[in-house]
Amino acid sequence: MRTSLLIIFTLGVFIAISCSSEPPDQREPVTKGRWFTQKQFQLGKQVFTTNCASCHGSRAQGIVEDWKQRNPDGSFPAPPLDGSAHAWHHPLSVLVRQINEGGVKLGGTMPAFGDTLSDEEVIAAIAYFQSFWDEQTYNRWVQMNADQ
Repeated sequence: MRTSLLIIFTLGVFIAISCSSEPPDQREPVTKGRWFTQKQFQLGKQVFTTNCASCHGSRAQGIVEDWKQRNPDGSFPAPPLDGSAHAWHHPLSVLVRQINEGGVKLGGTMPAFGDTLSDEEVIAAIAYFQSFWDEQTYNRWVQMNADQ
């Protein structure tokens, strides 16, 4: 039953929204058919703009071309979160933990936001950057996380 519901959900999301061939920095945010509400998206846009865009780019596209190359201080630059890097490989719980705990222990410089942002704001920020994921990336994320 659970597998059938997942298949129906995934197919519904896939059919409901057409795929985009535009580059991520040109793509319009997608909210219809996603797990989050329009209210979460709007809050996420505010939270992301205020707390994340200076390092991850205003459209989550990243600001450093080679985000896998270490900075002169040995840290890694902030990766894009628009689906073109690795954020889509992680379940929601890992994305939340990363925002709450920061990226220093993983070799980055991202501060911990656990004492700064509410749970609602963290979830909303994730909703915002996921709105830039193309349908193929989003559907893979849904499938990968269905059994968790």
